[in-house]
Amino acid sequence: MHQASADVAVVGAGPAGLYAAYCAGFRGLSSVVVDALPEPGGQIAALYPEKRIHDVAGHVAVRGRELIEQLVAQAAPFDPRYLLGRTAASLTRDEQGTGWEIGLEGGGRVRAGAVVIAAGLGRSVPRTLPCLRPYEGRGVTHHVPRLDEHRNRDVVIVGGGDSAVDWALALAPIARSVTVVHRRSAFRAHEHGVKQMYAADVRVLTDAQVTACHGVRQLEEVRVKTPEEEVRLPAQAVVGALGFLTSLGPVADWGLRLENRLIAVDRAMRTNLPQVYAVGDICTYDGRVPLISVGLGEAATAANHAAVELRPGSRLAPGHSTDLDAVRVS
Repeated sequence: MHQASADVAVVGAGPAGLYAAYCAGFRGLSSVVVDALPEPGGQIAALYPEKRIHDVAGHVAVRGRELIEQLVAQAAPFDPRYLLGRTAASLTRDEQGTGWEIGLEGGGRVRAGAVVIAAGLGRSVPRTLPCLRPYEGRGVTHHVPRLDEHRNRDVVIVGGGDSAVDWALALAPIARSVTVVHRRSAFRAHEHGVKQMYAADVRVLTDAQVTACHGVRQLEEVRVKTPEEEVRLPAQAVVGALGFLTSLGPVADWGLRLENRLIAVDRAMRTNLPQVYAVGDICTYDGRVPLISVGLGEAATAANHAAVELRPGSRLAPGHSTDLDAVRVS
């Protein structure tokens, strides 16, 4: 039995996937959005919901969480169906050979005439340290979904990239103390952010390693080895900002043409499979720039080409979006 059916199946509920659902709806197409995460937002929801994003057109700055909320609200009038917490495991032709069936991990299938793959970086597994693993879920996390959860806590952030610096700056006004531990002397993060971190109320330990965690039921303390000494730090939370190991996951076995572990597409965002498109960071073509704003444009391109494929004779260019208000009030 099919779990769902729609004109367009969108694999991935990040910004590009959500906008693809909106664009499909604007063209009169129904959509189903599948994502392995339990809530919409993709990497933004998982990694930096409180971080301000500065490269989305029309926004001087917008928090990640707010951007996702607005994209969900934008698509809402077209009633996309969300299958969250479900992994798209397989892609096969349907019985008629005119559409596609997506098999879901754990059972169930989605039938659609066209598929838009917007799976971001694919499947991501956080890098960690052996001493952190026993306290996963007991004080150790790899992202900060809500800043206020760390109010009045002693927080240790491990890492030297932009995420580590961003979390340190965001948590400094909220937490009781913030310490950043980096195994090198120089940070990989943007220079401006590093300068802000050193100027803020943040303790920075470089050429240092977290060697042990202690606590009975929850994390209570970490030990850090520096070139001079071993430091004992109170810690009710550790944020392991050490990056992620990424892979395409099941998508790699769908028969798509890949280049450098990304899905190759043409200027219409078409893959080598008929009526299957790829947008956002999971796709590649000559000259692509990895920005959210670029992914949104790719989603619009894919959805409108899908509309023409599914309804031959349709125009590629959609109607004026200003007409939508008249439709809503009529």
